[in-house]
Amino acid sequence: MGPSIDFSLISSWLMLCAKQGPKAGVGLATVVISFVFSTYYNVLMCWALYYLFNSFEASLPWTSCNNTWNAVENCSSGFPGNATHLQSASQQFFDYRLLEKTGSIEEAGGIRWELFGCLIAAWIIVYFCIFKGVKSTGKVVYFTAIFPYFILVALLINNVQLPGAMDGILYFVTPVWSKLFEIKVWVNAAAQVFNSIGIAFGSMVSMASYNKFNNNILRDALIVSLTNSFTSMLAGFVIFSAIGYMAHIHNLPVDNIATDGPGLVFVVYPEVLSTMPVFQLWAPLFFFMLLCLGLDSQFANVEVAITFIKDEFGPEILRFLKREELLVLAVCVICFILGIPHITKGGIYVFQLMDHYTAVVSLMFLAFSEVVAACWLFGVPNISCMVERMLGRPPHIYFLLCWRLLCPVLVLIILMSSIIQYTPAHYGKYTYPEWAEGVGWCISLVSIVWIPLGAIQELYINKGSILQRLRTAVTPTLDLDTDDSLPEKQNLDNAVSETLCKSVV
Repeated sequence: MGPSIDFSLISSWLMLCAKQGPKAGVGLATVVISFVFSTYYNVLMCWALYYLFNSFEASLPWTSCNNTWNAVENCSSGFPGNATHLQSASQQFFDYRLLEKTGSIEEAGGIRWELFGCLIAAWIIVYFCIFKGVKSTGKVVYFTAIFPYFILVALLINNVQLPGAMDGILYFVTPVWSKLFEIKVWVNAAAQVFNSIGIAFGSMVSMASYNKFNNNILRDALIVSLTNSFTSMLAGFVIFSAIGYMAHIHNLPVDNIATDGPGLVFVVYPEVLSTMPVFQLWAPLFFFMLLCLGLDSQFANVEVAITFIKDEFGPEILRFLKREELLVLAVCVICFILGIPHITKGGIYVFQLMDHYTAVVSLMFLAFSEVVAACWLFGVPNISCMVERMLGRPPHIYFLLCWRLLCPVLVLIILMSSIIQYTPAHYGKYTYPEWAEGVGWCISLVSIVWIPLGAIQELYINKGSILQRLRTAVTPTLDLDTDDSLPEKQNLDNAVSETLCKSVV
């Protein structure tokens, strides 16, 4: 959509859907969810910076129980295994040093000023990487996207030579067939893919809008999908080879050490790094790699919000701010302010609540709405016409089958399964009070409410009976299936966009 119409996210949806509320509302919802995600995702970069700074010490601070923040009576210098009353030193560093965690979300406990400084630093890095627009972002991404592969390969070469590494790798690659029948596994897998590729967040559409009109989008889609899968597999081998090594050292089963969520990156792997030869080298490189990986995602999501503002309110905003760099600064400052609750001493509970209701609950509903809007309401014939205009040939029947049936049905199944097997947000053994759950649902509604609101608006402004208004609302008025020959490349950027705009109006 983005490169075909030569507009960014929300404009692409508006043009595609001919100002029809149910579908244009999807575009606005995508912008909102990307903005909300940006406000708390940079907290992970803040944590990575904190660990990076601490990894330059002579001895890593998360390896010992003799620090002022340790609860010595239940601290273990290794992994406690089945001793549930013990915590590892790395877990206590995360809980009591990094977070200074309180007992519940109701105990804010004040701001962690060290994290406050790290969050400022993280947003400064983001700003200077995107303040010149997609040109500066593209240059930065050449480094932040490629450098982590060198670190991952280096870590893998190092890890596979450690004792017990093969046990961890076998644990990673050995399928547990019974898990395939658990709906939660598929929901989590879908959420992971959506997050790693940026599906439903809008970053793909927004970035693709900067491509040339006749860019080979099918090739790019294949490259992105395969690269994402390869990266996930490579990271899996790196992580589980290290976990196998830790299991060997502490004489524990691999599944006693394997975990999920922030604990894997900020608790388990720091413990692994501390036992490696030349940890003074591997620890800083690992956390710098994390910073690069996180910044890539953050760039894209912040760019969605900025591009939307420039497209929809550009003249009015620039009349006030004068320069685009000031607009980028304003967006970064607002996101920073909204991220402050996550760096209080009770901030981990806020972070987990936001992540659960934004990156899982809202995302599934939004992904289904996008698929329905594009594939069924806008229509596969129009999408095929766009692809043919761009590439000079119609899309393969495989893509037509995916657009018409497979994608909508699969996303619908995942959405229904996530609703049926819904579980409230939790952090470890902590369960949230009812008012916090209510706040979580409000967070979800902040993004997805625009879809029904858009539909209501469309039904209201149309004429005729309810059935006629509904029929008009779901019928695309932008017809691309014409007999006109493909315009010349030099006229694409302006001519196509101008024609589409006139068609919409």
